[in-house]
Amino acid sequence: MARSNFEELLEAGVHFGHLKRKWHPAIAPYIFMEKNGIHIIDLHKTVVKVDEACDALKKIAQSGRKILFVATKKQAKEIVSEKVKETNMPYITERWSGGMLTNFPTVRKAVKKMNSIDKMGSDGTFDSLSKREKLQISRQREKLEKNLGSIVGLTRLPAALFVVDVVRENIAIKEAQRLNIPIFAITDTNANPNEVDFPIPANDDATKSIDIIVSKVCDAINEGLQERKLEKDSEAAQSQKKEPTEKKPAAKRTTARKKTIVKKEE
Repeated sequence: MARSNFEELLEAGVHFGHLKRKWHPAIAPYIFMEKNGIHIIDLHKTVVKVDEACDALKKIAQSGRKILFVATKKQAKEIVSEKVKETNMPYITERWSGGMLTNFPTVRKAVKKMNSIDKMGSDGTFDSLSKREKLQISRQREKLEKNLGSIVGLTRLPAALFVVDVVRENIAIKEAQRLNIPIFAITDTNANPNEVDFPIPANDDATKSIDIIVSKVCDAINEGLQERKLEKDSEAAQSQKKEPTEKKPAAKRTTARKKTIVKKEE
């Protein structure tokens, strides 16, 4: 079943690429034409690529693994944080810290540090400190929260990376490539689609274009999560039904054993 259609992508301006002089030759298969010095993306191919990415992301979500979203550009920050928050997936909308994936153990230490600061506030330790110490710790906490974003709950490396701008997030992409993490990305005409596993040829500058694609992706993830929940509920119900039937044979054996004992006594 198709998740998107030509008309809604056209209305959102997904087809508008960059200036012809800024194009990347590898994006040529996804370009429909050039008009007034601007490349026009073939939306028929975009529809196919959106559906492919959504199906793959749905399977990842259904398996219970995490997908890390990266969108640090101004046009995408608010959209990604709002949409992705509903899926309970981690996201980075501020600066990408080098080594966030390749040096993941260090990132986990930073998360633990932030959690220990939070614990100081809850157990009353923070109140016993001087004003200067409180100020220093508060600033440290704010800095950690800004850099770490919503990856506080990410206890292991993500199963996939979703990027809004391939050119801007090149460090994140290189780290994911190094660790063989599948990459999904909105790929404009100035980017190389061969750098990612699931390129989505589309305008990565217009808010409407970003919004519609991220919405489709998040809907697919929510579908996967919902199906996972239904599967778990079904398994739990089946296990409850099996429990009484498994106990009956044991009861019969006990009864038979009692009869044997009675006969021997007689």
